[in-house]
Amino acid sequence: MAPYRLGGEPLRSRRARRTARVSRRICFLWPFSLALLSLVYLSFLRPRFSFHAFHHDHVNGGTFRDEIEQNDWGYSHDTIVSNSNASAEVQNMIAEQQGSIDASIFREKNFNASYKRKEGPVDHSSNTKVKSSKRHVPCEIEFVDSVDDLLEFESYMNFTRFSLDYITEEEVLQGDDLYEPSFGGHQTFEEREKSYYAKSQAIHCGFVKGPKEYRSSGFDLDEKDKELMANCFVVVSSCIFGSSDFLRRPTRSKIGTYSKKNVCFMMFVDELTLTKLSSEGQVPDEKGYIGLWRIIVVKNLPYQDMRKTGKVPKFLSHRLFPSARYSIWIDSKLRLHADPMRIIEYFLWRSKAEYAISKHYDRSCVWEEVLQNKRLNKYNHDAIDEQFYFYQSDGLVKYNESDPNVPLPSYVPEGSFIVRAHTPMSNLFSCLWYNEVNRFTSRDQLSFAYTFLKLRRMNSGKPFLLNMFKDCERRALAKLFHHRVESDPPPTIP
Repeated sequence: MAPYRLGGEPLRSRRARRTARVSRRICFLWPFSLALLSLVYLSFLRPRFSFHAFHHDHVNGGTFRDEIEQNDWGYSHDTIVSNSNASAEVQNMIAEQQGSIDASIFREKNFNASYKRKEGPVDHSSNTKVKSSKRHVPCEIEFVDSVDDLLEFESYMNFTRFSLDYITEEEVLQGDDLYEPSFGGHQTFEEREKSYYAKSQAIHCGFVKGPKEYRSSGFDLDEKDKELMANCFVVVSSCIFGSSDFLRRPTRSKIGTYSKKNVCFMMFVDELTLTKLSSEGQVPDEKGYIGLWRIIVVKNLPYQDMRKTGKVPKFLSHRLFPSARYSIWIDSKLRLHADPMRIIEYFLWRSKAEYAISKHYDRSCVWEEVLQNKRLNKYNHDAIDEQFYFYQSDGLVKYNESDPNVPLPSYVPEGSFIVRAHTPMSNLFSCLWYNEVNRFTSRDQLSFAYTFLKLRRMNSGKPFLLNMFKDCERRALAKLFHHRVESDPPPTIP
């Protein structure tokens, strides 16, 4: 018979007590073991989790992720068709554009379903794409030896001729109590369609004011600065708004004597940026210069989105510099490393082009650009979807490099460096591209191909001579830097 303790309780054997102690230790240790295994799994296998709009990137990618990351989400490129949240305005535009389109397609199709990951287990050994290791490096450009005796060809400006005028004031419709001045104006769909014709007409192209009793629509400049800008013949311009970047001075040793004396180097900043630069010791001299840059202070910015405000000097140099024949746009993340007159001779005169912009370093199709913008949360997803669906409804197709008749070497530009002759077609294209950015998102790479193709389609026999050069040539013109900070997050749709 088993031994009993006092009170009648049976005494457990030594083996039973030892088993109980071991069991308690196991129960105590197993949660820690499970946590350790989870950490090992997360550290080595690194599963990918998707959180919609979890983070926001600024316009050019503060860490240049858009230059080093590839698309590995397995999106279906063929299913990007509709948007369940498109605005009534765009629904009406599409209905007017196609006539037979049923606007209810927006409500009936679930756009987000097109962007979900491929279903099923992930085979890390075969399906996961490896990040590209290719390097983007400059290539050699054969510039002319000297610009001192450089002359424009007599026949160079023999491009499509017509006269453009610009709408500068708007009337308030009777009974419109909600009217607010808009820098881009309140362009109707009918006005938008007519503006694509290369003919003498007045079009919307920014700088639109309301009646005198209303506030300014924005981008206010000092009268002395306007007078200076009106006398520029060749312009290099850039901008920093919202103190989002450092001031990068052009490399003086690369700029010839002629360009230093005859080219206007104009840097547009807001008051916040000017204060930040001054605190860092970058103070304009008595003539308003910091190095070669003439600082132009912009007051009353026309958009809350700093990126969209930056499109004004980027696209509308012909409006800001009405006497200029040529202009070069350089993003604030770049430092100019070549003489402006050599750039104009190489990309415009020698190529007999009126507009020059580089191809994107990695993407050539708008479908890819849409996916990348959404993947990196470059802008509000619904706004991107709305714009992209409208462009498809108006004839935008995928880029096909095997098509011998494709009009461009790429449908996606790297828009940080633009060289322009201020010809009628170049000015018209710049206005049209700006109007698309004003109406839709500030992601101008989404609207470039659509604007070019529509302009080309609606003006048969009136060529627009666009030189889309290699990205390595862009890298030879300027040195690339990081932006200072991330800008404001992508705006939301009310």
